[in-house]
Amino acid sequence: MSAPSPIFVAGTGRSGTSQLANILGEHPQIHRIPIETRFLVDPGGLRDLADALTIRYDPFVGEDALRRLSDILTVRLPGRLDRDRGHTVPQAIGQRYYWDAVGRLWSELVASTFDQSVPAAGFGHADWPAGPFEPQHARQTIARYFSDRRELLEILRRAIDTMFGGAAAEAGKPTWCEKTPFNLLYMDFLWELVPEATIVHIKRHPVSVVASHVDQPWAPPTVDGALAWLEPVYARWLAWKATVDLTGRRYVEVKAEDLAADWPEQRRALFELLGVDDFETRSTFRPRFLESRDDQFDPATREFLERTLADVIPAMGYA
Repeated sequence: MSAPSPIFVAGTGRSGTSQLANILGEHPQIHRIPIETRFLVDPGGLRDLADALTIRYDPFVGEDALRRLSDILTVRLPGRLDRDRGHTVPQAIGQRYYWDAVGRLWSELVASTFDQSVPAAGFGHADWPAGPFEPQHARQTIARYFSDRRELLEILRRAIDTMFGGAAAEAGKPTWCEKTPFNLLYMDFLWELVPEATIVHIKRHPVSVVASHVDQPWAPPTVDGALAWLEPVYARWLAWKATVDLTGRRYVEVKAEDLAADWPEQRRALFELLGVDDFETRSTFRPRFLESRDDQFDPATREFLERTLADVIPAMGYA
């Protein structure tokens, strides 16, 4: 088969996104970026930058967007170890590819810089000079304005190609897979950024998703809290999906339960949809893992969840 397209994995979280990404990364033609990169769709990332330097541009909005992106790329991601995998995003991608891409971004996104005087701490109260350690100037940045959004997206795409494409090439694979669950809510931007990308949305029964969320240290620990977290996610996804025709897009939707029920056949069908030959991966979907939360809630709590999610459950394809 011809070289497959890049892949983004999406879901609500706790729906099987990590397991699916692991499986895809075991295929000889697909390199999994082994960590959620977060800088594509998270606040302050490339998605926000694309709007800030185009439809939302003014000098203050542009500078704020560049500062936030710089903080993500040069402070937060290099300084935060993934608790499960034990490495940072630059380490997971490859230090050389990551920093090459980041280093080139600033020359392409910055129009000019200048030093702005900073008043002394006592300014307005007394005629005090600045203290010996007070900064007297602050470097200000003027972001470029892109009247043609496509020009900016091409710059951002080159950064992705350098990072993800470089990592895939080093692994000896022709394409890559990136998993961040809330890719689910930003498909339009991801297709703007990588038009040929395939987005794989993995679903799981909403009650099981709630059950898994309450057991996570990063999620609300109560049923009410998990619902407050998840209901807007489902609402946004379903509202957006109703407005677009996904049949003409590189979009694949699978259920974790279906993958587990007949893994060899479902795996073959999935790889066919992704344009690659079938391959017997080490990782699988197994019913016992998905069924482990069936008895997590007492009957009254489960009935409450099914009633609360009465519209969401069938809309997501479940009875």
